[in-house]
Amino acid sequence: MNVGDRLGLSGGSPTAGQSAIWRIGAPLLVLVLASFLPVLVTGYVLFQFTLVVIYAIALLGLNILTGYNGQISLGHGAFYAIGAYTVAILLDKTSVPYWLAIPIAAAVCLLAGFLFGIPALRLQGLYLALATFALAVAIPQLLKFHGVEAWTGGVQGITVSRTQPPSNLPIDPDQWLYILSLGIAVLMFAIGWNFLRGPPGRTIMAIRDHPIAAAALGIHVARYKAITFGISAMYTGVAGALGALAAQFVSPDSFSFFLSISLLVGVVVGGLASLSGAIFGAMFIVYIPNLADEISKAAPWAIYGAVLIGCMYAMPRGIAGLLQAIKRWLLMSRRSPQGSPQGPGRR
Repeated sequence: MNVGDRLGLSGGSPTAGQSAIWRIGAPLLVLVLASFLPVLVTGYVLFQFTLVVIYAIALLGLNILTGYNGQISLGHGAFYAIGAYTVAILLDKTSVPYWLAIPIAAAVCLLAGFLFGIPALRLQGLYLALATFALAVAIPQLLKFHGVEAWTGGVQGITVSRTQPPSNLPIDPDQWLYILSLGIAVLMFAIGWNFLRGPPGRTIMAIRDHPIAAAALGIHVARYKAITFGISAMYTGVAGALGALAAQFVSPDSFSFFLSISLLVGVVVGGLASLSGAIFGAMFIVYIPNLADEISKAAPWAIYGAVLIGCMYAMPRGIAGLLQAIKRWLLMSRRSPQGSPQGPGRR
């Protein structure tokens, strides 16, 4: 088997066509099914699906940083909070519409992430993780500080007005928020896909795998790491902005360090360095705690921990890694009449 066959790139190979169908057809099918959800479900179920879409954006941002660039962050809940509070303050204190407040929140988080990434460049591995963890612990306390209480509402938080759909659409606010979140998620995933498949994406992965060799080739490692941190924070800030619109309320206690831990758990369970892993990780974040609570009211987090340990043992590369392995096995089985990857005429 040559390299082209392994990668599914050989021109006349049926595997190449099947792989292309998988890459294009599967996301389109998921998008079509997701588009029909507001018609099929309502109420709390639709709200849960909205949260899945929102968390998928946040996990994609964290995956760009951790999975593709190799920087471990335990503080992305802070950027989620910054995005949420930016939208809440703009809607509460100004006349800025929500559709304009979301990109403003993205810009604020992009700048905040880039500025935080500059001093963090001197740290790597666990030291960087601890520095970002400190950020996640500090942000909720800073939001309660009396000097900014007039803007943040202090411990009382801020009530966010309900997002109203356009007057010409026969849908309710919950359905509109889901459609809005889904549209933004599709845009963010498309941007992320192009970013990671292009030269910048290959560069940050080269920095992750061989930082010394990347620097020897003339790559400005520090600059790319800071930019990647900013882009990752921007994604998480967009998710925080949508999360504020979904919850219709923000307060410092809503963004404890546990949110940052949950985001990292979602990235690992969904699959590092995988776009689809962000979706699977978001499902884990939203549904597993509720499932654990239904199984045991007395010890839901014990159930959550058991499920998490089971996932790590059964799927060390995450859900996306497991599905990729199953896909490769199916494609190789269809190539070989006898079900063997080597084919019938090879030993």
